[in-house]
Amino acid sequence: MTSLTLRQELLRRFAAEGRITFAQFMELALYWPNGGYYAQPRKAGHDYFTAPAAHPAFGALLAMQLEEMWEVLGRPVPFRVMESGAGWGHLARDVVTFAHGLWPAFAEALRYLAVDRAASSAEGLPSQVQWLQAEGLPLRGVAGVILSNELVDAMPVHRVVMRGGRLRELYVQLESDRLVEGEGEPSTPALATRLAQEGVALGEDQRAEVCLALEPWLQEAAAALERGFLVTVDYGHAAADLYAAQRASGTLRCYYQHTVSASPYDYPGGQDITAHVDFTAIANTGARHGLEGYPLTTQGAFLRNLGLQVFQQRLAGMGLTQQERDSNRMALLELARGGGLERDRAEPGGRGPGAEARQHVPA
Repeated sequence: MTSLTLRQELLRRFAAEGRITFAQFMELALYWPNGGYYAQPRKAGHDYFTAPAAHPAFGALLAMQLEEMWEVLGRPVPFRVMESGAGWGHLARDVVTFAHGLWPAFAEALRYLAVDRAASSAEGLPSQVQWLQAEGLPLRGVAGVILSNELVDAMPVHRVVMRGGRLRELYVQLESDRLVEGEGEPSTPALATRLAQEGVALGEDQRAEVCLALEPWLQEAAAALERGFLVTVDYGHAAADLYAAQRASGTLRCYYQHTVSASPYDYPGGQDITAHVDFTAIANTGARHGLEGYPLTTQGAFLRNLGLQVFQQRLAGMGLTQQERDSNRMALLELARGGGLERDRAEPGGRGPGAEARQHVPA
């Protein structure tokens, strides 16, 4: 691990380069080993709620989807599930735990590899879960599934703006010991190329985010899969919606103590930074590397198709207290609402769904 703190590394970069791209800043602020947001186990994940943390039904239903994929692939043994950006291990725990209530042969075949860039903060995971601190996707020849949940929206993005009919990039620089934005020529022609490929024409003064980190991640995912599926659950839109005029300020959001922060520069390393995902870019990039796309669906529709309503109906017969029933019902409703669990709907200082009582998965 580097001995430089996040602040020291930022100062070193500014001294050496004068300014850095927002993608470079976001990479440091989130992932720098000594002070980055996700490098702090007690910090990361405590400023927002994700679907696996809301209720174990998310992982249970996903386990049912994985079993179907195992069947489609001809029931390979082992059946490998590699989760990229596994975080606290909630999803890994819930998938493997519920898998044991499905067909025994599936549970025996399942091998779950939880991969995360940060040091493991997960404890008490089932024996079928192997935890690995690593960047990227370390396996090859996988017969199974590569899985991610709220990973792509935390990949570093470049920020651009249209000025006078010309694409400009927003840089980060230091002035009077404060982080500020500056504009300049794009750092790479790949930014304009991505927008042109998707038929995107930004309006005057419109800001947007472009995630070039998708390319190496999808390339590695395609290389890892011998046969199988890539499943990613995230917040985003097709390009036509993502870059529409109603999002003229972009989709960058920062989360600090369950509130939406106005600026990514207020708490470097102390807040989460995300941007909505360009699903058109995922589909196009994946296709270039041999991945065949499936139609997009919302998280709510995905979970309902897997039987979420059955879980909801069975709560009444589980012998729970009124408080537990209410807590579980609200958490299940949250999973299915709109596009899924919205980080930016968390109330200031509030609790996550079902925080008052233990969550239960109906048998």
